[in-house]
Amino acid sequence: MTLADSDRELVEAELGREPTRAEAALFENLWSEHCAYRSSRPLLGAFESGGEQVVVGPGDDAAVVAVPSEDGDDTYVAMGIESHNHPSYVDPVDGAATGVGGIVRDVMSMGAYPIALTDSLYFGDFDREHSRYLFEGVVEGIGQYGNSIGVPTVAGSVDFHPDYEGNPLVNVACVGLLDADRLVTAAAQEPGNKLVLVGNATGRDGLGGASFASEDLSEDAETEDRPAVQVGDPYTEKLLIEANEALIEEGLVESARDLGAAGLGGATSEMVAKGGLGARIHLDRVHQREPDMNALEILLAESQERMAYEVRPENVDRVRGIADRFDLGCSVIGEVTEGNYTCTFAGEDGDRETVVDVDAEFLGEGAPMNDLPAEEPPVPSRARPDPAPALDEAFEAVVASPNTASKRWVYRQYDHEVGVRTARRPGDDAAILTIRDAGVSLAISAGGAPNWTDAAPFDGARAIAMENATNLAVKGATPLAAVDCLNGGNPENPDVYGGFKGIVEGLAETCSALDVPVVGGNVSLYNDSPAGPIPPTPTLAMVGTRDDPDAPPMSVAAEGTILLVGDLGVDGEAGLGGSEYLRRFGGEDRFPSLPRTPKDLVETLAAVVDEPHVQAAHDVSHGGLAVSLAEMVGEEAGIDASTSVDDPYGALFHEQSGRALVQTTDPAAVRDAFDGIVPVHEIGRGTADGRLSLTVDDESLEYDADGIADLRSTIDRAMD
Repeated sequence: MTLADSDRELVEAELGREPTRAEAALFENLWSEHCAYRSSRPLLGAFESGGEQVVVGPGDDAAVVAVPSEDGDDTYVAMGIESHNHPSYVDPVDGAATGVGGIVRDVMSMGAYPIALTDSLYFGDFDREHSRYLFEGVVEGIGQYGNSIGVPTVAGSVDFHPDYEGNPLVNVACVGLLDADRLVTAAAQEPGNKLVLVGNATGRDGLGGASFASEDLSEDAETEDRPAVQVGDPYTEKLLIEANEALIEEGLVESARDLGAAGLGGATSEMVAKGGLGARIHLDRVHQREPDMNALEILLAESQERMAYEVRPENVDRVRGIADRFDLGCSVIGEVTEGNYTCTFAGEDGDRETVVDVDAEFLGEGAPMNDLPAEEPPVPSRARPDPAPALDEAFEAVVASPNTASKRWVYRQYDHEVGVRTARRPGDDAAILTIRDAGVSLAISAGGAPNWTDAAPFDGARAIAMENATNLAVKGATPLAAVDCLNGGNPENPDVYGGFKGIVEGLAETCSALDVPVVGGNVSLYNDSPAGPIPPTPTLAMVGTRDDPDAPPMSVAAEGTILLVGDLGVDGEAGLGGSEYLRRFGGEDRFPSLPRTPKDLVETLAAVVDEPHVQAAHDVSHGGLAVSLAEMVGEEAGIDASTSVDDPYGALFHEQSGRALVQTTDPAAVRDAFDGIVPVHEIGRGTADGRLSLTVDDESLEYDADGIADLRSTIDRAMD
């Protein structure tokens, strides 16, 4: 990728001359889609990102929200999300691992200590060997890196869809904790302060990573683009986490930025641009691990495990001392100024040359936005499978689908309890972590649904927001804030951009209806390959709070009435659009509607499941009612359920989000709570036999816990 002619003309007009080679490369990277959001920024104003709890919103390395504590002092939660899509195709282990490292450092740069990770992963058809190869490598990379740095991976999702075959997605979110007096931002504070680089030595890895992330993948990407993929070192990252903690605790940091896209040039220019200032950078003073690196390589290399800090001159020696204590490199590479952003380099002859001299704000904010045409996605017709499969065949196919099957093979490779905060582990609707100092618990849900947004981008995105909020609510938590990762194909194609526009507007609308601010995020476009574009794919990571970690389980008890909160799908009115049932058997249908009052539903559900009469609670979404019932059955207890409907396939397999199964000893109390909000249907009871007995009209299905476990072990069987 090179600087476009139209961009070069703008740069030359601003500079009054031709850009140097280093300047051209810096503009190429920082004006790329990956950094400048040239196609997506015109749409992102749809999100509501403010609120009483929002401390730092979009635009920094990570967002920060306040969680009121028992004693009135605010505990802050930092949260961010990042994609490492193209690198994970080229090199799945290193690509995914460095995605983890980068988002952890984003959270660190706010003054937070990282406490949890989520991973939302999207691959081609599970039946394809190449998809399983990428899947295995990505999970290995996330597990190795996260486990080594001691940050638990506690939640996430995995989806398989044929349109990811040539371009998988790896979206990783991180959550961290900090007190108000530890908060640091990326805005440089004062001329005369020093710029200090701490962490790994700079090498040639990751050169041009930002521009690489802004291009379609070619057939030869796995070999040709390997130099653009960084190589991570989790053990250095762990040292950097602890060093960062020491620097923050001693108040030695004025501003900070993780070195990610566009490397040193990206981090330092953005820091001073945010402060309305400039900088003088001496590139040859950067500690390096490879000989004979030139100015351009030092400026743009995306070597991992590095942080840039603004430090007062009198504190530089103390920063050096802490870096030495943790065996980290440390270079004083320049200082904050009131002028331009300049970079100089002294070559072998000792002569110092100015290789960059530009206005930092123009470099960071001067890229023109794209005004692209968008086509509305077609409205699906109603063309269900005809003839319909036998009900037991449909049940077994949907429950055993890799998309709805157990993801135990994934999360068993992650250390999800390191840090001793994890109260509810992966495999449930949401993870729960204790925040002991604040006297509250934090619930985390993350994921997307490519079947939904492929079928209906706008409505599918609305459903994703609703589902994540429902995941929190069935654990008794009320949503606090969310971050999103918006993935799309080549936006220059009107149909692709129309789908992307739909997911942005859909997420924004439902998050607003839920009163959940979207406080930050990431955009990844040009996810195209010779196989075609990916589906428009929003990943949402949402956090919520509850008073204690003792949430109701997902597993059913041996006694108690089981209620479906929400629509059952009667009289043939259930929309099967976006369902796993249609993915398995073909056809299309309209997408199911959402509840009319999302916020009332979520708040009521969170309050109800915290009542002592509630024995179990579980979200109903992917795979529909059939899958959710199967997931609640265990060796100790089963379910006897029955219903009479005109549309058994719709009732069992439609995937309207915002629904939940609640087991209770007081059904009347649940009905009263939801009166006027959503319907409540009694569909069964708990049993002591560890079986699922399901009768729909005159047809009965029966499976014991071992049989259900066998159906749900699709991934384990294939990967072990």
